[in-house]
Amino acid sequence: MVDLHCHILPGLDDGPDRIEESLEMAETAIADGITHVVATPHSSDSYRFDFATVRRLRDELQNRIGNRLKLATGCDFHLNPENLAALGKEPRQYCINQRDYLLVEFNEVSIPPAMDKTLHEMQLSGLRLIVTHPERNVILRSHPARLREWVRRGCFVQVTGGALTGGFGMTTEQITLAWIAEGMVHFVASDAHNNRSRPLRLRPAYEKVAHRFGEEKARALFQENPQAAFEGRDLPHIPELPEGAAPRRRKRFFFF
Repeated sequence: MVDLHCHILPGLDDGPDRIEESLEMAETAIADGITHVVATPHSSDSYRFDFATVRRLRDELQNRIGNRLKLATGCDFHLNPENLAALGKEPRQYCINQRDYLLVEFNEVSIPPAMDKTLHEMQLSGLRLIVTHPERNVILRSHPARLREWVRRGCFVQVTGGALTGGFGMTTEQITLAWIAEGMVHFVASDAHNNRSRPLRLRPAYEKVAHRFGEEKARALFQENPQAAFEGRDLPHIPELPEGAAPRRRKRFFFF
């Protein structure tokens, strides 16, 4: 399995404090059957994103683990004005494995109507946007039609493994399963933060999806689509969207 969203690097955000904890998380991932992990520290009002530090910590952790787990970097990118300005200057450092897929996280207090234009402009600049854990966002849970429209316009959706196994409550689990059934979901990731309450595991969620929707769907969400994003390729599995709508293929203008 390939995990595109994980807070495994030490001392950067609300993930582990020490590299020893990072190593424990890595061992948990290996035992779970995860082969690739993207370290995605927050870039937000609370946590500053420094690419040089992120890469240095990734290299240190990779050297300690060896070739048993492949580590790359990305960012849990919060959509605030400061981040958007920085993104325009150095977009690749925020993207998964420095390709063109970007994890974007939305505010839980307000998502203004102008955000639709912002997402469109980001797409036109060459980014492929992945909306992170909308099943845990109060606004998007209450107004799923907005998320559906972003998917119609070419955005992708990542849900959390723990949401599928009751880690965030029964309501969140039901919403997540319903969105998978509807064709709204393209990736499942751990969003792991530690080895206790938010561990780096995906196997229980994989088994839940395989049982409910079949092995083909599980492989798509946990292996094949994440691997494609990791490598910067088109996704091999894009589910049919609500009402049979298909995502509009945009001409993409690359800045790197």
